[in-house]
Amino acid sequence: MLKYQLFPRSVGITEQIQQVIKCFELAYEKIKSPDNELKSDEVLEILRPHLEDAEFIVEKGKTKEKKIHVPVLFGENNSIDQSFNADGISNDGRVVLEVEAGRAVANYAFLKDIFQASMMHGVEFLILAVRNKYKNSDDFRKVYTFLETLYISGRLALPLKGITLIGY
Repeated sequence: MLKYQLFPRSVGITEQIQQVIKCFELAYEKIKSPDNELKSDEVLEILRPHLEDAEFIVEKGKTKEKKIHVPVLFGENNSIDQSFNADGISNDGRVVLEVEAGRAVANYAFLKDIFQASMMHGVEFLILAVRNKYKNSDDFRKVYTFLETLYISGRLALPLKGITLIGY
């Protein structure tokens, strides 16, 4: 079953984020774990038409020209000195999407995604998609617990308005 939760839990899901959740619902049978052991790029490819219909720009490949570069630091004459890559971004640049597969928890890729989204210029929301199950791990629940602790403790304030966790 597709699972999702917006953090902090005191904020409701926006229409734009609900549209992305709908994209995952439409593709769920093809991407659900543990039935499918797709790589994150394969999941993104299945989601692509739905995300594009929801007015998202989606990474098209691993070469520099096919990646989505989101500015982080600006230099002289407003040139981009530093950028981070995203799997997808809303046309207005406010919502960034990261799709993880097996390494979401095992290699703490979700932490890197949170850090990078927090540094991206103009980004207000991160949508982080992880497998519900990977091998013997409940990745969705592990990331959920981490985010719950982060927001409840109040010891670290992120510049994002929210993080939506999707378990597929």
